[in-house]
Amino acid sequence: MKLFRVFVIAAFAFAPFGARPLLAQTGPGTEQKAPPAKTQRAQKQKKQLDRVQQLDGLFAALKAAPNARIAKQIEKRIELTLAVTESDTLNLLMVRAQTTIEAREFKTAMELLDSIIQINPRYTEAWARRATLHFAQKDLYRSLADLRVVLAQEPRHYQALAGLGVILQDIGEDKRALEAYRRAIEINPHLENIPEITRRLKLKVEGRDI
Repeated sequence: MKLFRVFVIAAFAFAPFGARPLLAQTGPGTEQKAPPAKTQRAQKQKKQLDRVQQLDGLFAALKAAPNARIAKQIEKRIELTLAVTESDTLNLLMVRAQTTIEAREFKTAMELLDSIIQINPRYTEAWARRATLHFAQKDLYRSLADLRVVLAQEPRHYQALAGLGVILQDIGEDKRALEAYRRAIEINPHLENIPEITRRLKLKVEGRDI
């Protein structure tokens, strides 16, 4: 399998938004008084802490998954947790971006992702999507720059690590690519295609064991 296909398959495996309503329900009898600002801050901090704890548990479960089927189920939960934000606006923009990606309308998708990142630079998945688009358009160094942001925000992002390995291997940085692949496998031992790519690259970089 070509490295390009490996990267695109991994990175475009975008989590669905269907598990969460994108817009709050409104109508007669649904209006509620907004809580005080202090209460809102406390609620936001609690949600952020809950999300961190949830991801910690999911990544631990992924590493210990006994087989690929269970690992895939955990992957979907991780991807959904990373993808969905507290902003309905950003969620809708990301759905539109994903739709245009699937339609191969890359220019429109790039504009949408640029807007999302400008609104919320901490939205890790927007950087990951844009990295993949840059790669699809053969702009390796912009893709590399976006992947570094992804990994600075979420070092356990195994898809970004796999993508980083693909790019580094593509530009001849085999040793660094091997390190990226190994980190990805350490986080997700059942990551599709990457263990075999890592095995072959290890033989090239380090040779056979005597």
